[in-house]
Amino acid sequence: MRKVVLYIATSLDGYIASPDGSVEWLPTPPPNEDYGYGNFLATADATLQGRATYEQVLTLGDWPYPTLTNYVFTRRPPTEPAHPSVHFVTEDPVSFVSQLKQQEGNTIWLIGGSMLAAPLLAAGVVDELMLFIVPQLLGAGIPLWRAQPQPRPLVLLNQQAWPDGMALLHYQLPAQESQQAVGRSAQQ
Repeated sequence: MRKVVLYIATSLDGYIASPDGSVEWLPTPPPNEDYGYGNFLATADATLQGRATYEQVLTLGDWPYPTLTNYVFTRRPPTEPAHPSVHFVTEDPVSFVSQLKQQEGNTIWLIGGSMLAAPLLAAGVVDELMLFIVPQLLGAGIPLWRAQPQPRPLVLLNQQAWPDGMALLHYQLPAQESQQAVGRSAQQ
């Protein structure tokens, strides 16, 4: 079964974007440093994005994920043409991603945002969290975390810090009964 990894940068106070949705506060990596992004990207063959995240990515220049299959969840698919690798999804994210995990393939990268991540986390379809903590306090913005229906224990897989203050916390989310039930029903 494929795994879903929420791989995301957050400010130390838990924001993934400024109040206007921009990410200009994210630092430019030092020369010859990508904080392991290239290695992670080489493991993925699909992305999951909410509509706001997709629109933010579009402002950064050329489409950065042309070799991946990109699923953008939205209530209103745009009328303008998208990159051929982009597929707009209007169905329930939990059902869609649960089925996607059953297909052959590599890591599924949950890029964001928090409105998409929250129901996927609550349903137990996210397998790992890779949180890059940016050493900044934004004070306000779009929060990484949305309310969850119950506490979830995490298992620390790895941690790493860089001289510029960036830090990676890599966690595994133990399987929930609801996710295990989805997997069993998909196999029957």
